[in-house]
Amino acid sequence: MSAVVLAFRSLPVLGAALLLVLGAYAAARLLPESWRPLKLMWPVLLLLGAFQMWSNGAAAALLVVGNIVACVAAARLLTLTTPLQDLLDGLVALAGPFRFLGADPERFGLTLALMLRSIPFLLGSARDVRHSAMARGLERNPRALTVPVVIRAVAYAQQTGDALAARGIGEAADPPVPERKHAEGRG
Repeated sequence: MSAVVLAFRSLPVLGAALLLVLGAYAAARLLPESWRPLKLMWPVLLLLGAFQMWSNGAAAALLVVGNIVACVAAARLLTLTTPLQDLLDGLVALAGPFRFLGADPERFGLTLALMLRSIPFLLGSARDVRHSAMARGLERNPRALTVPVVIRAVAYAQQTGDALAARGIGEAADPPVPERKHAEGRG
């Protein structure tokens, strides 16, 4: 649906898409959830809409902001109604035709799964560091907020890499050939 909205870039298509998305939310009994992501985005949407209105007119502003709203709402509905494993399996299947270019769909799926698993950890780490900095009166010190988060993120990535290596995941298909050692005393 997002591809259609973005490809046609017309107000009637946008209106139909928004009605379709709202109807899908209603059918899924998730209508109150339709506005949740927009609560966080409204300042950006307001600024973007104001800039578009100033530079290209009201219709362009409505179209740009409306397209973003439709795409975000549709993506939110997809994530609310589809199990994560099914989404990952679908993305792996979509990457399948790119095998001839050297793509590894399973590795792509693993990468996405690791990324999705890492996001809550990183958000929790940032929250914990912020609370610690506030307790020490350093909530305005950028170094006190960023350095511990970066250190935790690197440690988490290292632990994840070690766990994958211990299971043999992510290793090259053909192991590297060891270097030949020259015997001492020979010329």
